[in-house]
Amino acid sequence: MNTSGLTLTERHRIDSGSWFCKLSGDLRGAILERSAVRRVDDGALLTSRGAPADEWCGVARGAVRVSSVSLSGKQITLTYVEPGIWFGDTALFDGLPRTHDANAHGQTTLLVVRKPDFHDLLARHVELYEALLRLQCRRVRLLYDVVEDLNTRPLAARLAKQLLLLARSYGIAQGEEIRIGLQLAQEDLAQLLGASRQRVNQELKGFERDGAVRVEPARLVVLSREKLLEIAAR
Repeated sequence: MNTSGLTLTERHRIDSGSWFCKLSGDLRGAILERSAVRRVDDGALLTSRGAPADEWCGVARGAVRVSSVSLSGKQITLTYVEPGIWFGDTALFDGLPRTHDANAHGQTTLLVVRKPDFHDLLARHVELYEALLRLQCRRVRLLYDVVEDLNTRPLAARLAKQLLLLARSYGIAQGEEIRIGLQLAQEDLAQLLGASRQRVNQELKGFERDGAVRVEPARLVVLSREKLLEIAAR
């Protein structure tokens, strides 16, 4: 298996990923040698809750929507995995089933490492154990931040912080504006924040009046990072 099927842009997104780029050249090469390119359409189911784990994946294009279903049957978005990020290793470590559903969000390109190859990489490269441990620590820290924000910060501050994170991960600079390339409905944004769509809509209208963002159909444009930073710090 190899990554010759990636476009130059997709390969750049993998190589420049904040975790992947810090690995040694030997380990990066070994991972890529064992990776297969998979292209999937918007909405394609990648993994389902309760299914056995048999792949480790990196996102080269698009995004992966990680979600769950509430007791009432409502689907809830937990996060989006952006280009350059790898996911799916937790269940390969503990051997338990997948804990959430994962679907492609937009046209998505993945690098896929099969379970036997993943474990072979671990056996041959002690560095990978240490790197994945650091990755898990980062995830835990982010989780604690989310829980703390949810319990201590007002919705406006949490929304501004989320928009800044989306602009950093998916932002497309257009002059002084930053268009968030990830297509999100306000309901999706509300789910990420643990709030109702109506409350998020009200806050976004306030951001528009303040000149911080512009709301377009299924798109958000950041007009002023400084104003969003001010709101996030409240």
